Amino acid sequence: MAVQINPSILSADFACLADEAKAVGGADWLHVDVMDNHFVPNLTLGVPVVESLARATDTPLDCHLMIEDPDRWAPQYVEAGASSVTFHVEAASAPIRLAREIRAKGARASMALRPATPIEPYEDLLPELDMLLIMTVEPGFGGQAFLDVMLPKIRRTRQLIGKHGLDLWLQVDGGVSATTIERCAEAGADVFVAGSAVYGADDPAEAVRALRAQAQTATAAAAWGCDH
Repeated sequence: MAVQINPSILSADFACLADEAKAVGGADWLHVDVMDNHFVPNLTLGVPVVESLARATDTPLDCHLMIEDPDRWAPQYVEAGASSVTFHVEAASAPIRLAREIRAKGARASMALRPATPIEPYEDLLPELDMLLIMTVEPGFGGQAFLDVMLPKIRRTRQLIGKHGLDLWLQVDGGVSATTIERCAEAGADVFVAGSAVYGADDPAEAVRALRAQAQTATAAAAWGCDH
């Protein structure tokens, strides 16, 4: 499984998003945090900005919806140009139906879990997904410190993916940096959202390359990585 680095535009300069997207041209995806000031206590951007960003960059968009009623809104983000759409299971009324609708519209379907939400009750949903996102901070704000207590949850999730033989990406988001990415990779993550660690660097593209190298080295040495 290939390591993927997804810079988060939440840490970019919103006044020049097209340029900020180009600054991380070597990234696998561009992570777009959508917040509605209801599900989380912050307000960011919506469908029109995603439409504009999709026209401005060739890097595929990974939209993380931290919003209420994703059953209604998530399909619109696919139509706006997102190649992957993540909804929070805590906010979804019918997660299986929603995942299938996202896939039917041509995007990858992803489900996110807040730090206090366990993975085990959703084991049977995993085959319906293309990616699972484990939040390693409380969603709502960038620049938070990584929660080490999430590492066992990442490991349990990786074990469940292996148990069912799934081709399911495991993403982590929150406090991912040069000091935490190796622990995440060792635990089983293979997709890494990094905000301030990339956009706060003097050279964002070099930061992406450095984070990728760290994650690849840790994955190669990890027990789960050796099995793939």
